[in-house]
Amino acid sequence: MNVPRLVATDLDGTLLDDAGLLSPRSEDVLRRLQESGVRVVIVTARPLRWMEELWARVGGGRGVGIVSNGAITYDIDNSEVLDLHGISAEVGLPMVETIREAAPGTAFALECLGGYRHEPSYVDLHPTPPDMRVAVLDELWDEPAVKVLAQHLTLDPDDFRARVIDAVGTTATPTWTIDRLMEISAVGVTKGGALAALCERLGIPADDVVAFGDMPNDIPMLTWAGTSYAVANGHESVLAAADHVAPRNSEDGVAATLAGLYGL
Repeated sequence: MNVPRLVATDLDGTLLDDAGLLSPRSEDVLRRLQESGVRVVIVTARPLRWMEELWARVGGGRGVGIVSNGAITYDIDNSEVLDLHGISAEVGLPMVETIREAAPGTAFALECLGGYRHEPSYVDLHPTPPDMRVAVLDELWDEPAVKVLAQHLTLDPDDFRARVIDAVGTTATPTWTIDRLMEISAVGVTKGGALAALCERLGIPADDVVAFGDMPNDIPMLTWAGTSYAVANGHESVLAAADHVAPRNSEDGVAATLAGLYGL
């Protein structure tokens, strides 16, 4: 295999350990790769607001990152959004009602460039940001949503996923990373699509990209990249889709694999 010119990796469950932390070994490998001229691109479901403290450690404080499952491509150097693909209220509100009909009791939150907001019935699973807004969706949806979060705490997770996917149809792009929560992006928005667009801009073909992931939202990225690895703790569908299996995230699997590939 030719040595890839670009490394694309998911964060949670892949590069980060089970506590959501970047190990010193992983940080060192990423730094050495970038110093040697290899591009490292973080491709994550995390919102932009969760990345400020991490950029310097995982991106070397430079380069480009992809967040919100591909909805935002971000220039780390200049703190600038390069691309944003969101769901407008005109498209999103009817879609939400269709989901409610298919899965009564579903609660919704919106991740927007201008902040996170949700309706009263939505239960926060992470620390609440200070600027969070709570209201009915037609009041909150005043800018494109880079992710619509659909939550159901009582339905069987597989059943809930199937209902949401069927209800969304071709209106948007649904995916998931944890049970009881569906993450819905604009039509055609995936990690793989955003990575492909970025690499076209950089003049880097898929064959020169190695990608790492662990959950179904990583599959479009893994199947696009010339070389792909699922970490051993990954979802069974990801293990089936990837070319290779790397050690677990808790074993610094991405760092260990990259060290071997690049002779570090």
